[in-house]
Amino acid sequence: MSRIGKQPVAIPAGVDIKVDAGNLVTVKGPKGTVTQQLHKNMIIKVEGAVAKVERPNDESENKALHGLTRTLLNNMVIGVTEGYSKQLEIVGVGYRAQKSGKTLTMNLGHSHPIIFEDGNGVTFESPQPNIVIVKGIDKQVVGQVAAQVREKRPPEPYLGKGVKYADERIRRKAGKAGK
Repeated sequence: MSRIGKQPVAIPAGVDIKVDAGNLVTVKGPKGTVTQQLHKNMIIKVEGAVAKVERPNDESENKALHGLTRTLLNNMVIGVTEGYSKQLEIVGVGYRAQKSGKTLTMNLGHSHPIIFEDGNGVTFESPQPNIVIVKGIDKQVVGQVAAQVREKRPPEPYLGKGVKYADERIRRKAGKAGK
């Protein structure tokens, strides 16, 4: 039995889970609504204040999907109650970010500013010129948008300049040895 899959998902007050045909799961909560198509083999039961995920048999594919399905369902519940966020740091002289309205404008040493718009369930915050916070209710979308922001100027190993995650450690390389 999957250690993760057999744990029930607690449903807090104010959260509604609806399972349609083909395991189309809709979770409504105070922060919004998330809909995701989960694998058709898994059996999702909502009983009172908990949701349980069961598998039909012990085939290896179903064993693998058991814990995954439970975790995806739990992530949806956490997303509509608390939300997700990723914090990015901008390191480098003259590199900065500025939020105005629904637009995030970043100067990262290119000849042009890089612009991101709020949307697709994601919002940006820039409390300081060198910090960008990506927030949303879908964990996968927040992570993907944060990765897209980071790829505009990934951190380089010699000076450490670029956009990095707040908890990321950059492996530094030594420069050229002097004569």
